[in-house]
Amino acid sequence: MSLNLSTGEPSSSSTIHPSSSIKSGNHVLLRLPNGDVRGVKADKDSTITVGRLGSFYANELIGQPFGFTHEIVDKKLKVVPPRTLQEVEDTDATNELINDGEFVQPLTIDEITALKQSGVHASDIIKKQIEMHANYALKTEYSKEKYKKRKEAKYSKTFTTIEPTLFNVCDYWFNKDQTRIRDVRADTLSQILNLANIRPGGRYIAVDEASGLIVSGILSRMGGEGRLLTICDTDSPPAYPVMVQMNFEKTIVNTVLASLNWATAEEEYKPIVPPSDLPEDEIRSERQKSRLKKRKGLTDALTNTREELFAGDFDALIVATEYDAMSVLNKLVPYLAGSASIVVQSQYGQILNDLQNQLRNIPGYLCPSVTEGWLRRYQVLPGRTHPTMMTSGSGGFILHAIKV
Repeated sequence: MSLNLSTGEPSSSSTIHPSSSIKSGNHVLLRLPNGDVRGVKADKDSTITVGRLGSFYANELIGQPFGFTHEIVDKKLKVVPPRTLQEVEDTDATNELINDGEFVQPLTIDEITALKQSGVHASDIIKKQIEMHANYALKTEYSKEKYKKRKEAKYSKTFTTIEPTLFNVCDYWFNKDQTRIRDVRADTLSQILNLANIRPGGRYIAVDEASGLIVSGILSRMGGEGRLLTICDTDSPPAYPVMVQMNFEKTIVNTVLASLNWATAEEEYKPIVPPSDLPEDEIRSERQKSRLKKRKGLTDALTNTREELFAGDFDALIVATEYDAMSVLNKLVPYLAGSASIVVQSQYGQILNDLQNQLRNIPGYLCPSVTEGWLRRYQVLPGRTHPTMMTSGSGGFILHAIKV
C-alpha cells in the first residue's frame, strides 16, 4: 500500500481492500438471528430475499456501513440499535421442577401465525409467550436468557451485515462447505500466509484448488503491490468463488494477478494462436479489427506471463491441490529464488508425511516440517465463559520447507 506524502494517509489508488461501506454490486454476508450466515449480492434497484425473513430493497442496504443490525419492515430496513451486554445475576432457582410437557405453553402455532399475519412485532409475540409460559418463573436466569434467544432466532426479522474480511469470508466458507476449500480453516490460512512470508511487493506462485481461498489470502496481504502467478487447469482465468465475496477492486487485481495453465507453464510448449496481425486491406470491418486487437492483447499477455514465470526469482510457492505434490514441486521450485519458502497444504497428514520423507533426501530443500493446526472456540460472556460444545476436528495439514 503506497503512502500519500501530502496527507500521510494510505493512497486509495493502490489498495486492494474494499470500502467499509456497502456499494452497489458488492457481495454481502448477513448473519441471521439463528447464527447462520448467508451471502447475497447488493445490486442497485434490485430486491434481496433472505429466506423466511422475507425480502427488502437492495437500495436500503447500499451506502450503509458494515456491522449494523437491520430489521425488515415492509421491504424496508430499520437500523436496530445495539444492545448492551447485561450481566446475568445468578439465583437459587434450578430447573429440576420444570416439566416441559405439552401444555406448558398454551399459545398454539395457529395463534402465533395469526399474530404474525396481523403485523404484531416479534418482541411482542415473545413477550406474550413468556407471559403465558407456565414454568418460565421457575427457570434460572441463564435458562431465561437462552429461552429468549431461541424465540428471537425463530421470530425475529433482523440480520447483521458482516464486513468481508479474510477471516469472516474464510469462516463463512468453512461452515458452508469446507470440502470446497480443502478444509482450510481461518487459523490454517493464517499459518500458510505466515510461513510463505506474504507481504506487499512480493512475487509468488500459487496452485490453488481451494476455490480461491489461498489466492484471496495472498492478495489481501499484498495490498495491491507485487505479483501473484497462479497455475491452474483451465485455459481461461480460473473462477475463484471465494474471491467474489472479498469485493476486491478489479482494476488492482488485474495488475497483480495473472494465471497460466499447466500446458502453457511448460517451457517446451508452443502456443497455437490464430493470426492477429493482418494487412489493413484485408480487414473488412471495425468489428473484425476490434476482434484482432483483442486477440493480439491476449496473445501478448500470455507470452509476457510465460516469460515472467521462466525468468524465475519468485519469493514463495504455495500449493493446495489434489495433484501429486512432489511432481508439482519438481515443476515449479526451479523458478523460486534462493531461501524462498515452500508451503504445501493437504487435507490428509499421510500425504505430507510421505512428501516430507522424499524432501529430506533432496539437498535442495531445507528443514521440511509438517504441522497441524488446532483451534478451539470459546463463548465469552459474564459468568458464562466456556469452550463451545462443538468444534471442527481439523483444519488440514501444512508442510513448510525452504529452497536452498
